[in-house]
Amino acid sequence: MSLFHATADAYSRHRPGLPDKVVHLLAGTLRGIRHPALLDLGTGTGQVPAALLPLLPQLARLDLVDADRDMLHQADLSLRPHLAGRAAAFHPVRAEEFTAPEEGYRADLVTCARAFHWMDRPAVLAMADRVTAPRATLAIKGDDSPWTHPAPWTVVLRELVQSYLGVERRAGTTGAYAQPDRRYGDDLAESPFSDVAQHHFPLRRVWTPGKVIGYLRSTSYARPDLFGDRHRRFETEARALLEQRAAEEGGLVEDGAFDVLLARRPGGAR
Repeated sequence: MSLFHATADAYSRHRPGLPDKVVHLLAGTLRGIRHPALLDLGTGTGQVPAALLPLLPQLARLDLVDADRDMLHQADLSLRPHLAGRAAAFHPVRAEEFTAPEEGYRADLVTCARAFHWMDRPAVLAMADRVTAPRATLAIKGDDSPWTHPAPWTVVLRELVQSYLGVERRAGTTGAYAQPDRRYGDDLAESPFSDVAQHHFPLRRVWTPGKVIGYLRSTSYARPDLFGDRHRRFETEARALLEQRAAEEGGLVEDGAFDVLLARRPGGAR
């Protein structure tokens, strides 16, 4: 079962999108390529392709990869009206298992948003080396979540989740979440994509209690089935806590950052 099983609707409705500056950075990697191909790994509900399509009329092909079929179904519903005849394929496999869908296939941009930590990273990088054009860009990106953010309201919310599910962060029904034991930059340094540029984008999000509740439903650590018959009680307590904190703190504010690693083979074009 997927870590995000039965969360696709909440994921589509409540996960924050990519900041505009990040979208423009990604689009810029394809400047000068006439008919580029995008490969999005751990695509979820297709947020990355959806953000890029309006900026890339020359985009010729999209391949979306996710092991969760519900997520891919949501991505299909979201993207189909905007493809305008462009080829799109949805691959229900783990990123490590993706293979070129046809002879001569070469992706020009490989993206992975908020998902690289779930993957066998060396295997994914080896796969990307096999299916990409010589001057392709690999973009690894992500931001904090309410679990890791240090604001007062996120701290007490995390404590509430822990009071129901235990101190360790859950990873669906598979047990506890294991923090990556090395930096993504170290993984990239040992891969064919060792020419790495780091980009840091400060951001501010202002949440509502309802939006936070919806976001929690989309996560691997607080999705509804982990609570069993106690989920309704948890959400009632969480909403009351968040409403109190919003009143005391002047809103549920998250001051964080969105980080992007752009990796290329040495000698690749900037």
